[in-house]
Amino acid sequence: MTTTTLAVLVPLLPFLGAAAGLLLGRTAPGFVRPLAVLPTLTSLVLAVLVAARQGGGRALDSATELTPTGSVPIELALHIDGFAALVAILVGVVATCVQIYSTGYLRDDPRYPSYAALVSLFSSAMLLVVYSGDLIVLLVGWEVMGICSYFLVGHYWETPEARAASIKAFLVTKLGDVPFLIGLFALATDAGSFRITTVLGTVASGGLHHPTLIALLLLAGVAGKSAQFPLHTWLPDAMAGPTPVSALIHAATMVAAGVYFIARLLPVFEASSAAMVVLAVMAAVTMAGSALAALAQDDIKRVLAYSTIGQLGYMTGALAVGDRGAAVFHLLSHGAFKALLFLAAGVIIHAAGTNSLAAMSRMKDLRARVPDAYWTMTVALLALAAIPPFAGFFSKESVLGAAEHVATGHTEHAPGAAGWIVLVAGLVTALITAGYATRLWLLAFRGRGAEAPDHGRQPLVMNAVLWVLAVPSLAFGLTYRVLPDWFGGSDLTPTLTTSVLGTGFALVGGLVTYGAWQHTTALAARAPLGAVAAHPEADAGLVEAEAIASRAPAYGDVAYAPDPGDPGRLLLGPLHRHAALGFHLDAVYDALFVRPVRAGASLVRFLDREVVETYVHGASALPRLLGAAVRRAQTGNVQTYVSALLAGTVVLAVAALLVATGV
Repeated sequence: MTTTTLAVLVPLLPFLGAAAGLLLGRTAPGFVRPLAVLPTLTSLVLAVLVAARQGGGRALDSATELTPTGSVPIELALHIDGFAALVAILVGVVATCVQIYSTGYLRDDPRYPSYAALVSLFSSAMLLVVYSGDLIVLLVGWEVMGICSYFLVGHYWETPEARAASIKAFLVTKLGDVPFLIGLFALATDAGSFRITTVLGTVASGGLHHPTLIALLLLAGVAGKSAQFPLHTWLPDAMAGPTPVSALIHAATMVAAGVYFIARLLPVFEASSAAMVVLAVMAAVTMAGSALAALAQDDIKRVLAYSTIGQLGYMTGALAVGDRGAAVFHLLSHGAFKALLFLAAGVIIHAAGTNSLAAMSRMKDLRARVPDAYWTMTVALLALAAIPPFAGFFSKESVLGAAEHVATGHTEHAPGAAGWIVLVAGLVTALITAGYATRLWLLAFRGRGAEAPDHGRQPLVMNAVLWVLAVPSLAFGLTYRVLPDWFGGSDLTPTLTTSVLGTGFALVGGLVTYGAWQHTTALAARAPLGAVAAHPEADAGLVEAEAIASRAPAYGDVAYAPDPGDPGRLLLGPLHRHAALGFHLDAVYDALFVRPVRAGASLVRFLDREVVETYVHGASALPRLLGAAVRRAQTGNVQTYVSALLAGTVVLAVAALLVATGV
């Protein structure tokens, strides 16, 4: 079988699995789980074979015209280089782990068949984006992911939080997709083709007429899809969906698509120095602001959501300094440990019966209830905090090293200002990241108070997936010597300066947070807690749905009260309240967009009711009045009719006479 055929099957198999799962979900439920896992697993195997054949060498290109479209053709094209081959493997690994994990996590969910089919379709769409060599075909996968995210985030549609989050995710990402679509057409107009290779060739020859405008239009779509400032607000709210969906969105699909798109078309952005500086500022604000917000969150999944936003900021920061190798390296590394963080969080939520870190901090020995989640999440948090030798250290240092090279003038891929912006913001974010990672670990696993609830052992498949993902979280960073061959020769070796500074900042952040936790817990007087509402036989997904729906604490109202032992409150001080609300960006959007739109809708409704309906009613009233007047004249008296006829005849005769005589 040719490599091209294998590559076509990689996104096709999950799509077929999704279609079959939807068709057989009701009639043959026994086939749902195999149809969810096997096509995705087979796609992963084929993606590995494609990567082995591609070998990091010359890109694989293949195309066939879909249909004649006139001046700019649309082609079903493949463009698989080292970046695409490795990202496809990441998508396959995470999607397979999520599907296997979900068979246990949502084992009693009546909507599991549609859920599994949508996850497969989601994965297929991302694989289409990764392998596509044509921008319109890429756009198809891009939009399908947006639709799938709407349904998956709203999986627990009976809860208002899930419904609102799904609508918000859809609208915010579509807000960015409008200028993104315009940018794609402008780019194709300048290049004369939607083929990525043709576009890159046009850029290389200087044939791009409006590089800054095109780059900024495309950045709007990337900001929406990859949750970058200022269009990042949908991602924390998307935690209302099932935890495996969060893992999939945050680790390998949807948010990774924007970063991958910029990496694919990086020369387009490099053609405009202004666009690179804008990208650097966007990355800096995103990573620093989201890290501060993560330090103030109480919901464990929202902490991880803001963490994802910050790590995506590192990736876009690497692209802002012109190093797509460092960006994709961190994308791959982050995909492994972020998927592990979310799936481990799902186990913890099931064991604790709540998402709240404040409640978990009041549970003694929670780590003893979930030993697999405890150890694997510890590995993932160390990777997130970029502590050597975990994967996050090598990938994050490659980003900081690339920024240092640009800032100090060793490379000229981007303006020096972009390098300094990314470097300073990256170091500050490394400090805060270690702080909120340490805070999460302490509150979740070092709680003091009543005995943690015993919900029994989690399904074996859930714990097995955690250990599978722990391996790359621990060891993937060591591949930095091999990956340059796949990334076009990018130097991923950590530099001494950024390694010392980055690790030092991370250690300081962790130690300061630990000290603050000791201080606050020593001062805090723990309130006595009531009985634990355990759910020993409950399905993890249903437990999460109940927590979202009612926010009912397992320990009574006191469990959701502000935790005086939370080190985040001490570290942030008066900034804590603002950071917990995402620095009120949702309120700003509400004032700038939501309220004006609602006011406009109210005005339209008023005009429709008071003006249009009045006109319609008036238009019908006049004929009705005339009809009533005519009806009154219909008396049924023949003498009256004859009299009226004679009178009319006389009037007409007189009128004719006057006209004839010219009077």
